[in-house]
Amino acid sequence: MTIFNSSRIAPEALSFSRTMSLPRTLYHLAQVENWPSIERNGLLSTHALLDLAGLSGIERKRIECQHRAERVVLPDEIVISDQKPMPPTALRRCLYNTTPEQWYALLNSKVFFWLDRERLSRLRRVYRTLPQIVMSIDTERLLARHAERITLTPINTGNARRQPALRGPQTFVPYTVWVESGWASETEALHTRQRPRSHKPAELTVAYAVPDIMDFVVDVQRLEPQELLDL
Repeated sequence: MTIFNSSRIAPEALSFSRTMSLPRTLYHLAQVENWPSIERNGLLSTHALLDLAGLSGIERKRIECQHRAERVVLPDEIVISDQKPMPPTALRRCLYNTTPEQWYALLNSKVFFWLDRERLSRLRRVYRTLPQIVMSIDTERLLARHAERITLTPINTGNARRQPALRGPQTFVPYTVWVESGWASETEALHTRQRPRSHKPAELTVAYAVPDIMDFVVDVQRLEPQELLDL
């Protein structure tokens, strides 16, 4: 069910950009319970949500710097998703010069978007028993306002199972660096094989929060329990 649709996006903003080499639309999967907060405050990282809730000390560290095996409901009723696919034992095998605690804190400091509906669909299948919101975001408009806070990743940084790729803070390549040199900075930092320039980003992230996210929304769809995403 579509609950929001914007017809104000100019046709030229919906075309693929040759300079960006990114798809015209980004996707974010949110919890239904969080939608009122998103409309009020924008999309917030876990770090920003904890700031908003006023949490500190041991309780905050447990949520932000340790593995969340189950989702967490904050005192203000905001829901923070679980991190089941990256238990610390699995992370230790694929982290470079980083501890699991540092990795959790790094991921929790960012707002994540998918660039591929197939990846989005796979994530939805994992959480198909829950009602969720799919937000479609105009890429060019987001970049125009927040490019300096945007990074791209070549992998799914939130999954460390099966045969996980080596990763570290440099896995998050600043957008402006990626435009100039692709994944070269990641290769140099992690001492891995060079990824081809054609290797598509898996994730796009924005540091801390996107308080003005509703300015870039093209469509919002509510998915009921067991309802899967159309490709």
